[in-house]
Amino acid sequence: MKNVSITRKTKETDIVLSLNVYGSGKSDISSGNGFFDHMLTLFAAHGRFDITLKCAGDTYVDFHHSAEDIGIVLGQAFKEAYGDKKGINRYGFFILPMDETLMLCAVDASGRAHLSYTADIPYEMIGDFPTELAEEFWLAFARASCFTIHIKELDGKNSHHIIEAMFKCMGRALAASAAPSGFEDVPSTKGAL
Repeated sequence: MKNVSITRKTKETDIVLSLNVYGSGKSDISSGNGFFDHMLTLFAAHGRFDITLKCAGDTYVDFHHSAEDIGIVLGQAFKEAYGDKKGINRYGFFILPMDETLMLCAVDASGRAHLSYTADIPYEMIGDFPTELAEEFWLAFARASCFTIHIKELDGKNSHHIIEAMFKCMGRALAASAAPSGFEDVPSTKGAL
């Protein structure tokens, strides 16, 4: 694992990101949306990732482009940080309770991009954050990282709790996948991922 810095500049967003997968959970997040800043801060803290993120996006349109592009950049950073994946667990999962909510997240750093997302979020907005963008963010992350990701809401009623549990749970699942396996090989009988 290595520290990674990535920039992405389009006509819609200008993003600068640094990531240390084996950090201490420190973060400095400025996405352009307060609720999303909170979610990424929780993600970093629960995964023990050090993340610095600055995004200037066309939020006068809405937050969609920023959420999606942040997912792309963060996914690229994880893909680069995992490198050839020698010596890591590859797989990680976690089940996280948060009040009435119960969330399951599982990840396979397989090199095959896939998102399976099941969440019933009652409200369309949390503050100025459209709740449908949680799925868009994780879809962009899965595609850019080339990870297989499963996010399953097992129980929940409160929209804030559901999305918060999702980000905390994914942080812990990714931390488990990145953890040293105790073996030096690539975690695949193919010899490569």
